Amino acid sequence: MPGFSLLKPLGFFYAVVLILVLMYLWYSGKWKQKAGWIILLVSTALGFVIASPLAPHQFQELMLRNVQALGVSITIAAIGLLIIFLLTFLSGRFFCGYLCPVGAVQELASRVPVPKLVLRQKVPLMVVRGVVFVLFLYMAWVLSSSLLDYFGISDFFARILTTGSIVFVVMLLVSMVFYRPFCRVICPYGLLLSLGASTSLFALQRTDACIDCKCCDKSCPVDEAKPNDRKAECYLCGRCTGVCPVAGALQYKRRTGNEKS
Repeated sequence: MPGFSLLKPLGFFYAVVLILVLMYLWYSGKWKQKAGWIILLVSTALGFVIASPLAPHQFQELMLRNVQALGVSITIAAIGLLIIFLLTFLSGRFFCGYLCPVGAVQELASRVPVPKLVLRQKVPLMVVRGVVFVLFLYMAWVLSSSLLDYFGISDFFARILTTGSIVFVVMLLVSMVFYRPFCRVICPYGLLLSLGASTSLFALQRTDACIDCKCCDKSCPVDEAKPNDRKAECYLCGRCTGVCPVAGALQYKRRTGNEKS
């Protein structure tokens, strides 16, 4: 098949296996921030080496029915993206947080020690990304045009200097101040994954050990640490657990609907 590469399925299996590994590490309490750094670096490197899985771009090409760019059949591409969605519905946004190269490189940029901008009003941001999603579908289905090409994610990871790749570099610079702008405002596949994460079977939850010190609230870059937050934009970055002063006050576990408030 034109455009097919064995490296792309390897990237997909890397993502699937690591989602399950991350879920186990968080659930068992064996998660360490050092492991997160390693996975972020590996995922970013894989983005440059095999350009896969660049799920936003794959989702776009699926909407365009561009088999050449997908490198696999429409059916296989749809099944792959569906599997990632179902795993997100199970475990939360480990894929976006650590395994998608687009998300991983933004996460690394966000770790640069500069003043941060945190938006506490989530509704306006949701409206903007909803508009972007509608525009994405309109361009794909009506104009047969690629919105994401203007943001240069494929060119960036392919190390091609274009206007789009420059736009993505600018977005990475913005990521140092405003957490994951591409993931939270532009990415159409990320919007779908946020819907799955908002009702995921497992998520970070407060326990009875919580002393309501609000350290987690202050550390969360997406304002998803409060008891009633749905965790739709929680990327399991570990900032909240890293600053929590009480062992066991925050646990990654099955949602019960009675998280301490």
